Amino acid sequence: MTKNFLQKLCCPFDKSDLNIQVFTKKENGDIHEGLMSCPDCKRQYPIVFGVPIMAPEEYRESKSELSFYQKWQSQLNEETKKYLQLE
Repeated sequence: MTKNFLQKLCCPFDKSDLNIQVFTKKENGDIHEGLMSCPDCKRQYPIVFGVPIMAPEEYRESKSELSFYQKWQSQLNEETKKYLQLE
């Protein structure tokens, strides 16, 4: 996912700007894995293989996302860990 594309995204629920935490980048600088979060509603949107996962929670694969969050748990901030109930 390019940074230009990221600048066009907002929280689909409350339209707030998103915070981004980049975990890995491709050689060309595109975001490969990361996490977008909404500072207002606290929802989390992982970026997996360059694709932002922004569907409502009831349509997302929580088991596959759990492995993503566990993989990057050491880099998540405390607020995110609390929201995801990882602690």
